[in-house]
Amino acid sequence: MPPREGIYGLLAEFNTPSELVHATEQARKAGYRRMECYTPYPVEEAAVALHFHKTRVPLVCLLGGLMGVTTAFLMETWIAVWAYPLNIAGRPLFSWPAFIIPAYEWTILFSGLSAAFGMIMLNGMPQLYHPVFNAPNFRNGATTDKFFLCLEAMDPKFSVTETRAFLEQFPAVSVVEVDH
Repeated sequence: MPPREGIYGLLAEFNTPSELVHATEQARKAGYRRMECYTPYPVEEAAVALHFHKTRVPLVCLLGGLMGVTTAFLMETWIAVWAYPLNIAGRPLFSWPAFIIPAYEWTILFSGLSAAFGMIMLNGMPQLYHPVFNAPNFRNGATTDKFFLCLEAMDPKFSVTETRAFLEQFPAVSVVEVDH
């Protein structure tokens, strides 16, 4: 895939989470939709201001659990009925009550693994490079004490001059262009 050229967006740096949340709410009201907040710790108000969508991880976990219980029952049925049938005390070969405990364990195993790997995939990880890594003070500030709002250039409302003027009306420390 060839590298993208041009501007990725404008990145505004804030000192407090309340400044970031206020700027995010105003950007949303102004019509910007392609934006992202970067904070050193979770800021619930920023997620609300971004109108953060629901996650699909519970669905992935449910599908993993269903796949686990199905796999366990099919595997145990195949072993007990066709691969290695044993006549124990005249009981039927397909004795499903004996399959419940292992099927439950496989359900938990598959659910946990699918939730973990599904979350990683849905988060787009591992992401070794992102254009905002090139912004000055982002590497140190985003992990310690600064709050960033990036308005992306893919937004239909984005214009470098108008968006810069919009971001500069807030008490931001700096507004910088982020290149791909």
